[in-house]
Amino acid sequence: MAGSTHTVTNQAPPLVGHDVFTGDRVLTAAVERHLAPELREEALAELSGLGRSCGSLQSREWAVQADAGPPVLRTHDRYGHRVDEVDFHPAWHRLLGKGVAAGLTAAWTRPGGHVRRAAGFLMWNQVDAGTCCPLSMTHAAVPALRTDPELAAEWEPRLTSQVYDRGLRPARLKAGALFGMAMTEKQGGSDVRANTTSARPLAEDGTYTLTGHKWFCSAPMSDGFLVLARAPGGLTCFLVPRMLADGTRNVFLLQRLKDKLGNRSNASAEVEFDGTWARRVGEEGRGVPTIIDMVAATRLDCVLGSAGLMRQAVAQAVHHCEYREAFGAKLADQPLMRNVLADLAVESEAATTLGLRLAAAQDAAEAGDERERALLRLAVPAAKYWVTKRCAPLVVEAAECLGGNGYVEESGMPRLVRESPLNSVWEGAGNVQALDVLRALGREPLAMDAYLTEVGLARGADHRLDAAIRGLLTELADLASAEGRARLLAERLALVLQGSLLVRYAPPEVADAFCAARLGGDGGAAFGTLPPTLDLASVVRRARPAA
Repeated sequence: MAGSTHTVTNQAPPLVGHDVFTGDRVLTAAVERHLAPELREEALAELSGLGRSCGSLQSREWAVQADAGPPVLRTHDRYGHRVDEVDFHPAWHRLLGKGVAAGLTAAWTRPGGHVRRAAGFLMWNQVDAGTCCPLSMTHAAVPALRTDPELAAEWEPRLTSQVYDRGLRPARLKAGALFGMAMTEKQGGSDVRANTTSARPLAEDGTYTLTGHKWFCSAPMSDGFLVLARAPGGLTCFLVPRMLADGTRNVFLLQRLKDKLGNRSNASAEVEFDGTWARRVGEEGRGVPTIIDMVAATRLDCVLGSAGLMRQAVAQAVHHCEYREAFGAKLADQPLMRNVLADLAVESEAATTLGLRLAAAQDAAEAGDERERALLRLAVPAAKYWVTKRCAPLVVEAAECLGGNGYVEESGMPRLVRESPLNSVWEGAGNVQALDVLRALGREPLAMDAYLTEVGLARGADHRLDAAIRGLLTELADLASAEGRARLLAERLALVLQGSLLVRYAPPEVADAFCAARLGGDGGAAFGTLPPTLDLASVVRRARPAA
């Protein structure tokens, strides 16, 4: 019989057994706002089903198991034959199968597909960010393949399938396929034009053999990979299948798996090409233009992934503080902790609202709206820069709300902390995004026009937002020497866009807090420094997960 000293009190129950979608008021409102009325009922029911799965004890246990049982590289079989395979924990396959079945690679073939997928992808990042990597790359490969109608006709049905068909077999024999990417050269970094992997043409038109070493290849058990290599006509995009059509294995030499910061469930490898068969995607010498839409899609996924991590961190912090007592009162009822929670909630809401607005722009652009396409050209790198930068400090602050409880692995918070810097690095780190913002401003006037039209929809609703727009216009008047302040420009573009969206769509107490602290200069550098005269209790209540 346990002694009285072993009685456990003052602990929050686990945040499981709830609907992650319907319990997120910001996400549900965004989906309803951006979907056509005839799509809402089906989409909301579908996303609620995924939300229940995301909030289930089973999914949480699978995520813990996949993280605790990382992938293992097998370069050779027992007889010494080269096999180049990666063994994953069974929980990884269960999670990845759930993500594929939920349509997280099927956005391109469904009405309102990008908004629906964005909501699902944001939720799935709250369960296991590792499986989101192949889901994201498979999703993003579609626009690159569409530069070659023949390749798109062959591969797009497989990539957008909602069937997870694991195992190495020729793609023509599979009900669904996944894609990876191998762009980064052996030295690492974002300068893909410094590419040394070579491509030698074969007799059959459009086919080549590749020789080279790629420093970072995620999800190496995928069915195909998009690769950049230098052909006679210049840097070119290629499709490298894992298995050839005749059933033999392509030359895909896995040299090692990366021991990396972040999730442990996914495999990231170094891969060697040595006479590896490849099919050209797009024209020779047009490698970067071929992959540009793919890069935009993965950058938006970085925004959504960070928004998902932020939402889960805030949900855990609010849940804990609503149960935890200290100094005679619930933590959530104490003014200073309420300020911290409200500040975190405002940041999370701004990220989610912006991410879903960009997904809606993607749906509109796919339908032929060129103004929305132009908005994406500027807003995606600005959002990718800012939202991913805000993720790590928010998650760390949320973990601190749990105190020592948040510092132990069982809480799940350390996994969020380790993952939080990833999206800022992936698909181009901060400087790359800031410089891309400058390129869009300098080369594409329609992008700036689309952006100003969007933020102008909220003019006159908040004096701090109006002042921020005027200040931004002053900054944009001189782009000749803007490179040294490119980060500041990207930050202000993102903040003004977030402010405009919140003023239009969020409750007044949320918009007021954002404009005061992010645009009006009434907040400090750390979270928890909102003006205490604001209605912070309502902000925290809005962020509460409906468990």
